[in-house]
Amino acid sequence: MKKFLFLFFTLLVTLFVIELTPPVQQHFVQPFTALLATVSISLIHLFDDNVMSYGVIIYNTVNQFAVSIEAGCNGIEASIILFSAIMTFPRSWKSRLLGVGIGLVSLHAVNIVRIISLFYLGQWNMTAFEWAHLYLWQALIMLDVFIVFLLWLRFGRDPAEGNATPAAAVASSQ
Repeated sequence: MKKFLFLFFTLLVTLFVIELTPPVQQHFVQPFTALLATVSISLIHLFDDNVMSYGVIIYNTVNQFAVSIEAGCNGIEASIILFSAIMTFPRSWKSRLLGVGIGLVSLHAVNIVRIISLFYLGQWNMTAFEWAHLYLWQALIMLDVFIVFLLWLRFGRDPAEGNATPAAAVASSQ
């Protein structure tokens, strides 16, 4: 368990530092955040044509309400936590890569629901928007990371690993 925790925190800090560098911000974080806005707009257009996006901003053309998807709201930090947890846990590389792939897709699907819900909540009531944005959705996104990791621990084993419990896997890796 000590080895896992050491590797987890080492990878976590390393990835957070890398994420903050200007080249990564310019070539990955900003384009990814703009993609989130585009995907959100595509989904919103299924039921509301009065919305457009410009970069990371989602804008209602009727009532002029807009939200900007900023750092901390794009799911990258939560992705780093999930990636670090899965990649440093003692499992096969196949299991780890599958867990990261499925986990990140589910995490970002929830984050898109978050973005869309906050966009409409802000048009309805700014107090509710602030509370949901700062408290409710932050907790739900981190809960999603935790649940995805726990589900991966439970169901993400290779057949060769048998029915060993996650605690047994950690103990055998020490």
